[in-house]
Amino acid sequence: MSLIVPAFDDSVIVRSSEAETIGAAPVTVRLLADSGSTGGALSTQRVTLRNGANGAAPHRHTRSAEMFYLLDGTAQFLSGERVVTAGPGDLVVVPPGLDHAFAAAPGEDADILIVITPGVERFEYFRHLERIAYGKVPPEPLLDVQELYDTHFGRSEPWERARA
Repeated sequence: MSLIVPAFDDSVIVRSSEAETIGAAPVTVRLLADSGSTGGALSTQRVTLRNGANGAAPHRHTRSAEMFYLLDGTAQFLSGERVVTAGPGDLVVVPPGLDHAFAAAPGEDADILIVITPGVERFEYFRHLERIAYGKVPPEPLLDVQELYDTHFGRSEPWERARA
C-alpha cells in the first residue's frame, strides 16, 4: 500500500461561480481542483452530459485511480470489459491500468463528479480537448500528450456495442 502525503497548507475552496467552464451543452466540464492546488493529492472536475452525449472514449491511467460519482441522471461506464449503467448516488472507482470510459445513457442526461488520485495536472488537457472540439487544432496532437496527462487511449468492443 502506498500513502500519498499531499503538500498543501490550507483548504481548497472552489465556488461554483469561480470554476472555469470548458465547452457547452451537450458536454460541459467544470474544472474544480487540479493537482497543483491539492499538493498532488487529487484532481477533480464535474462533467455534465446532455441527451446521451459521450464523455470520454476508452482510455486508462497508469499512475492514478479514477472515481466517478453520479450526481444526477443516468450514465454508462466502461470498467474493464464491463459496461454498467449508473443512477444518482452510484459510485464507480476504476483502478490504475484498467480501461474505462463514460457517457450519458442514450437519450438521458448525466451530471458526474470525477476525482483522480493521486492528482495529475489535467486542466490543460481539458482545454486541449476544447480546442480540438472547436477545430482550433487537429485531434492528432492528443496522441502526443498521452504520457504527459497519463491518459492512454484504447479500443473496447463492449463499449462500442453499448454505444452503437
